[in-house]
Order: sequence, then C-alpha cells, then structure tokens
Amino acid sequence: MSFSCDANVLLYASDSSSPVHEPARAFLKQAAAGGDLFCLGWPTVMSYLRVATHPGIFSAPLTPAEALRNVDALVALPHVRLLAEEDGFLEIYREVTGGFPVRGNLVPDAHLAALLRQQGVRTIYTRDSDFRKFPFLDVRDPFIAEAAATRAGGGGLPGSGPG
Repeated sequence: MSFSCDANVLLYASDSSSPVHEPARAFLKQAAAGGDLFCLGWPTVMSYLRVATHPGIFSAPLTPAEALRNVDALVALPHVRLLAEEDGFLEIYREVTGGFPVRGNLVPDAHLAALLRQQGVRTIYTRDSDFRKFPFLDVRDPFIAEAAATRAGGGGLPGSGPG
C-alpha cells in the first residue's frame, strides 16, 4: 500500500508559527518511518519549495538551501518515492477533470490527483477539501483528533499499525 500528502502538510512542518507545526512534524516522521511507500509527487515538492522560500507567505521563509535540505532529507529515506508524470498523463488528467470545471487554484490539485491516479496511489493526507472532488482518492486530514487517535491505535497511516 502507498500514500501521499500535499504540499501543505510539508509546509506546516516547516512553519513554526503554524498551529499544526508539531503534529505535521510528527506526521512526517511517522510517515517516513512506516513500512508502506510514502509517495511525493514532483508538483508537491516544487510547491513546497516555492511557498517555503516565499517571504510574502512565510513570516520566516526558509532559504532555498534550507528548503532543499528538507526535501533531500525526505527523499533519502528508504520508504519515500518521488512520482513523475509518464506517457499518457494528459489523458488521465482529462479523465480526472472531465466531470467539473477545473481552473485557477484547482489546477495544481487536479494535477496532483491525476499523477496519483496514474501511479496507483489512492490515499492522500491533506487539509485541502478540494481533493474530495476526486472520488478515486481516499482523502484524510492528518491533524483532526480522530485521525491522530486512529494513528495511535494503528489504523491511521498505512504501515503504522502493530506488526
């Protein structure tokens, strides 16, 4: 089994002013240590680099070198894989977006959703409810109390259960 997250989860872990900073750090630590593949799409990585280094968004933006070190630390872990588009991606994007108009800020979400579909990843951890527009995705908020309790009991993150 495999799972992914969107850029916001990575950003919360880097933003010490975020109310979910510590839970995001704990989530990433648990996700990277699990037995299942933690799949990161290149769009997620690039969005993280763009936002984490942007002084108009982060009150204390990371330097490009700091942000890249964070990415390096994640992708160096044995259970983390980077996902890229393959031949046929545009057709999958058309299928994923065919049921409703996709424009503006929904385009990057649709891009990631189509990439996850192409790569066979069905679970995404995010606080962005727009991902619920893609019915093939199992969208989970990693910071709600129920999810945290479930993870603690072994039923939340793939690969996090007793074993």
